[in-house]
Amino acid sequence: MECPFCHKDNDKVVDSRASGAAIRRRRECLACTRRYTTYERAESEPRLRVIKKNDLREAYDRSKIRQGLLLALHKRQVPTSRIDEMLQEIEDELTARGELEIPSRTIGDLVMEKLRKEDQVAYVRFASIYRNFQDVSAFMHEVEPMLKQGSPAQSPGKGNTRAGSEPRPGSGT
Repeated sequence: MECPFCHKDNDKVVDSRASGAAIRRRRECLACTRRYTTYERAESEPRLRVIKKNDLREAYDRSKIRQGLLLALHKRQVPTSRIDEMLQEIEDELTARGELEIPSRTIGDLVMEKLRKEDQVAYVRFASIYRNFQDVSAFMHEVEPMLKQGSPAQSPGKGNTRAGSEPRPGSGT
C-alpha cells in the first residue's frame, strides 16, 4: 500500500477490524512513521452500472455519492461514521433491487431520502443542486412539506439550533 503522505510503498498493518461490509485497516508507514486508515471491500456482487440522464452508462462509483453527502453535510454536526453508514445503507438498497443497471435518478432520490431523515438543512442543500431549481417558487414547492410538518424536536446532536437562540460567550447577554 502506498503511503498517502510520503508515497513510499513500505507500511505495516497496526490494526484490522470489520466495519460493516468492509475491513478497516490502520496502517503505519515505515518510512515516515505516519498512520492512515484504509478500507477493503469484497467485489463479490456484480458491478452496478448507472444510467445517466443522457442514457449513457457508467460504472457505479461510491465516491461520487460520498462526496455529495459530504458537501450536503458540510459544517453540520453529523459524524463521518454516520455518513459512511448512510452510504452503506444506500448501497444495500441498490443491491437489494437485484438490478445491474440503476437510473441516476433512483440513486439521487435515495440520497435525498436519507438526508431528509438525517438533517433537513443538508437535505435542502442537496435538493437545491440535485433538482436544479430554476426559480424560488420551485424551491419553495420542495421545502413546503417540511415547513408544514414543523421542524422536529431540536436536539444538540443535529445542529438545528436557531441563530441567536443562545447567548454568545463574551457578548454580554
